[in-house]
Amino acid sequence: MTFIDTHSHLYDEAFDADREQALQRALDAGVSTLLLPDIDSSSRPHQQALAAAHPGCTYEMAGLHPTSVKEDYEEELRLVHDLLFSGHHYIAVGEVGMDLYWDRTFEVQQREALKRQLRWALELNLPVCLHIRKAHNEVFGLLREMNRPAWRGVMHCFGGSLQEARRAVEMGFHLGIGGVVTFKNAGLAEIVKEIPLEHLLLETDAPYLAPAPHRGKRNESCYIPLVAQKIAELKGIGVEEVADVTTASARALFTLPSL
Repeated sequence: MTFIDTHSHLYDEAFDADREQALQRALDAGVSTLLLPDIDSSSRPHQQALAAAHPGCTYEMAGLHPTSVKEDYEEELRLVHDLLFSGHHYIAVGEVGMDLYWDRTFEVQQREALKRQLRWALELNLPVCLHIRKAHNEVFGLLREMNRPAWRGVMHCFGGSLQEARRAVEMGFHLGIGGVVTFKNAGLAEIVKEIPLEHLLLETDAPYLAPAPHRGKRNESCYIPLVAQKIAELKGIGVEEVADVTTASARALFTLPSL
């Protein structure tokens, strides 16, 4: 079986002591490919170094994370624009979005940053990786306002309602499913039961949100099979089918080469 972790921050400082070993554990677990979302200019050199060191199994996105939208967001956006239009191959614009969980101080700026990056994705025909936290109404409103017949992308670490999940799928998005689906009393489990498998992607968001039985510890891409197994249980199918369908979906969405 082959898996793809569609959202891993393996370049994060949490892996400084054993990054190469963590990558090898992922490969040993059948996770052949890790997609690396961008955060901002401070983390980008680490992301770029990891991707350069492991071509063929790590792939970069470029974008400004919503929680990094601060007073200097215009300069940060300029850097993202220059990357995306540099000719370097990026698999997606991300992770971008809106996050109003802790603070709404920069809500207007987050909206502007998202709108601009969505336009760049459309111009470059790239999918988008959306980070949405306590902002589903705001993001759906912006997407409707842009009046596109369909979108290409993933709502990473999906945390909305079943109604919002169906709306996302209708608009063309996949749902990123990670360790939260293994948590007891997680509403995500009911969403996974209802949404067809072809609209789901596997992810970790490593080093965050490790699945049970590792909850509360550092997450790793090697735990992707635990997420796949839970999805298989919820849907009453084999884990091989989950691996095959989600891997094919990720390869198609992000235009990844076949192994």
